[in-house]
Amino acid sequence: MIDFKPYGDSAILINFEQVIDKTINDKVVFISKNIENTSIPGLLYCLPAYCSITIGYDPSQIKYILLIDLIKRIIEQKQEEKIEINARNFLIPVCYEPPYALDLADLSSQLAISQKEIIELHYSQVYQIYMLGFLPGFPYMGILPNNLNCRRKEIPRKKVNAGSVGLAGCQTGIYPIDAPGGWQIIGRTPVPIFNQKNEFPFLFQVGDSVEFYPISINEFDNLEKDLSKGNIDYKDFHG
Repeated sequence: MIDFKPYGDSAILINFEQVIDKTINDKVVFISKNIENTSIPGLLYCLPAYCSITIGYDPSQIKYILLIDLIKRIIEQKQEEKIEINARNFLIPVCYEPPYALDLADLSSQLAISQKEIIELHYSQVYQIYMLGFLPGFPYMGILPNNLNCRRKEIPRKKVNAGSVGLAGCQTGIYPIDAPGGWQIIGRTPVPIFNQKNEFPFLFQVGDSVEFYPISINEFDNLEKDLSKGNIDYKDFHG
């Protein structure tokens, strides 16, 4: 079941089944890319999320009813095709040691499992990027193992450093910039995932997958220096 509704006076919200599910998210990404790749006059943007797509348009160039009709035709034409996302896989290093693992001890008490087990469970998974948001390029990734599901902090921090890796609910994510936040921080990566100076400022795209692997503080420092000097290409982090 796909539901269409107006979202303000110049956007459309397309809702799919409202659950966090890889199959549904794959469909969202697939349809979103096909809408973007179709020459639709007045189409401004297409933003896929977990189980919805927000489409912005210029009402002076195309009317709401006509745009809905065109999108429905695209969906009907593509529904028999095999869903192929052409996603990339990233291998992202994370230091799970102090001073970067700000909430690891508290989280261990909350979840009643050891810090070592939290770390091992976290990097043993392959995560799909379901959406980007909250901050520029913040990747919402899932799904965490059930015994890592956790609540956000009751009092958010006024500042979480860029690169911090956090948990919230059944999701994990990476802070792209220094910002306030309430996710449970268990480590940090030296890999910048947002750079506004780049032609394509976001390292990740919706539909990509991410695997983490642990590094020491010394490895973190060396990687951070090499990245700042341009000695390492970001393609080195593609799986």
